[in-house]
Amino acid sequence: MKYFTMKELTKSSTADKLGIDNTPTTEVSVALSNLVTHVLDPLREMYGKAITVNSGYRCPKLNTAVSGAKNSQHMRGNAADITAGSKEENKKLFELIRDNLPFDQLIDESNYSWVHVSYVSSSKNRKQILSL
Repeated sequence: MKYFTMKELTKSSTADKLGIDNTPTTEVSVALSNLVTHVLDPLREMYGKAITVNSGYRCPKLNTAVSGAKNSQHMRGNAADITAGSKEENKKLFELIRDNLPFDQLIDESNYSWVHVSYVSSSKNRKQILSL
């Protein structure tokens, strides 16, 4: 992991506030590493500027606390919500991922308020593109 740390992929102000332990299991840590290796680090190389992770891993208790989807890929370490600081820049991130990188799901959230990207494994990625 060149540009991203496990700490930033697991940090959560909600977890801190509610005293939730959001420490990933070994399996989740491997999934997060794969997400970074195959999507986030290459994206950062292409983009050439900092990218912020708004939400990465969420343990089930944290996922419930933030009203995440019941089957959220965040709980398996397969997903991250990212931003480059503005809707215009987030649209660039979205397009770079869509056109150049492997992914399972790519979601334009709230007109590029942030971008959700997930990665499962090279053989199982659906390349599903959504707009929520």
